[in-house]
Amino acid sequence: MEDLGLIGDGSTTALVGLDGSIPWMCLPRFDSDPVFCALLDHARGGHFTVTVENLREARQRYETDTGVLHTELRSDTGVVRVTDALVLRSGADLSDDAPSDRAELVRSVLVLHGEVRLGVAVEPRGGARTRHLYSGLEVQPLMRAGPRMHLRSNRPLSGPHTVHDLERGERLDLVLSWGRFHRHHRFDPDAMLRQTAVAWRRWMGSCHYAGPQEALVRRAAITLKLCDDWVNGSLAAAPTSSLPAPLGGVRNWDYRYSWIRDAAYAVFALRRIGFDGEADAFLGWVLDAFERSGRPRIMYTLDGGRVPDEIEDAGLEGYRGSSPVRWGNGAADQRQHDVYGEILDCADQWLRRGGEIQPAMWAGLAGLADMAGRSWRQPDQGLWEIRGDGRSFTYSAGLCQVALDRAVRIADRFGLPGDTGRWRQEADRLRALILERSWDEDAHTLSVYLDGGGAVDASLLTLPLRHVVPVDHPRMVATTRAVTARLSAGDGLLHRYLHEEHPDGLPGDEGAFVLCSFWLVDNLIGQGRLDEAEELYASLCERASPLGLLSEQIDPTTGVFMGNFPQAFSHMGIIASGVNLGRARGASR
Repeated sequence: MEDLGLIGDGSTTALVGLDGSIPWMCLPRFDSDPVFCALLDHARGGHFTVTVENLREARQRYETDTGVLHTELRSDTGVVRVTDALVLRSGADLSDDAPSDRAELVRSVLVLHGEVRLGVAVEPRGGARTRHLYSGLEVQPLMRAGPRMHLRSNRPLSGPHTVHDLERGERLDLVLSWGRFHRHHRFDPDAMLRQTAVAWRRWMGSCHYAGPQEALVRRAAITLKLCDDWVNGSLAAAPTSSLPAPLGGVRNWDYRYSWIRDAAYAVFALRRIGFDGEADAFLGWVLDAFERSGRPRIMYTLDGGRVPDEIEDAGLEGYRGSSPVRWGNGAADQRQHDVYGEILDCADQWLRRGGEIQPAMWAGLAGLADMAGRSWRQPDQGLWEIRGDGRSFTYSAGLCQVALDRAVRIADRFGLPGDTGRWRQEADRLRALILERSWDEDAHTLSVYLDGGGAVDASLLTLPLRHVVPVDHPRMVATTRAVTARLSAGDGLLHRYLHEEHPDGLPGDEGAFVLCSFWLVDNLIGQGRLDEAEELYASLCERASPLGLLSEQIDPTTGVFMGNFPQAFSHMGIIASGVNLGRARGASR
């Protein structure tokens, strides 16, 4: 996974390997069936590969502040640069909730030195029917009613497998299109790549960041935007499915959907560095989704629909043999009470930055506050989506407190109607309950369960980040120490929980959860341990791939990436902790 780069256009994404392959791409959308998925089965998954004969070395880099990727391939006889992008419309405005994609993938190869033999292979999963059509090649996948595709080139294509002998300065341009076939615009990959880079840099012009690891933070913002559905305002937790955590285990999930929690965290992170439009789009999307579904769900498809039932795909062996491969997600109908707090906290932040609240929006938000006031008493599956009986989780109660508290703030600020007296009373009661009932004197920590018991999980570190508990409260300071000591995976990495203390209904262990360590950074900052926080943040940033990407989890023994990739959660941590460190260091001078 460390050797993969991500490209996207707000409708879908693709992963590009160091070997010049595209082993993952879903068409026409993020959560459609994958056309290329060699990532999940090297032999049968399908790929779109452009590579040199006798490949010896390779490296990748992004064009600065863009989603345009360069892969440099070196053979015995020469060097080529492959430029890949899911290209954008001319003049595209990435801050607007309108389509920017062209439904086209550009792969442009330039020979930098020497001479090379270049091989091109277009192999959708399950094979394809091909024929010459419209000055190019029609590619019709055989499986799952895959989208009809059209491959054009500046050089003759005799079929889906071709070989091209090129010398220094010569090019091979490939454009793979889908959705529309009767295209009559000029074949101009150079112009499409330039326009795409311009659109990305225009969007990045809104980025305002003053803190450590600036280049990585800017790349994290682009990665989150690549996971974003630009039309709907939703966000995929990750653009992949079934990448295992750990290798050989069964914890293989489909993350190509929008979790309310993940999207809210992403909006919070992006807003802190200047991207306010994403918060506006997300709030509209989530309230529409709630209204259509009749009740708040924890996740939706990117267009706000119901997530498909979870199924296993026996036709793919899984990433490096890790089966099963899953499509859909069985956690979609779980109860997770934190969704109320995620939405109201996001709305409060957005409104404080000048957002306007309409009566219909407030009615929806006030309804969520009422639900939070009732729901915290009921068991749920919690932040980590246990696949077993529900419990009363401290984190869930804490986010219900957030919902009530933010509803009061919004109503008071704008003079809006609502049962603010009851909301305020219930919010105060919940804060006190968390500090008293979940506290375990023997373990000297707040507990993962609201009724105590001393078991911990890393979600406790979020309580001060959402202003449920003061970060310097003695019980929070003690909890930070307990979480750090008991969940440590070594070298600053944290497990999200211990399976023997916090059974989740699934066999096997897992790796260290990257976001949890960023939460620890934020707690250390708030508790005045700035040097420790900076050291931990730097060590986490060093774990990113050469392209600045992170997975969901990391194997603490080997440092190898685990879980779906790239994971939006991890990149939120890069941004949020970087902002907090920059502010804290500035205040300390």
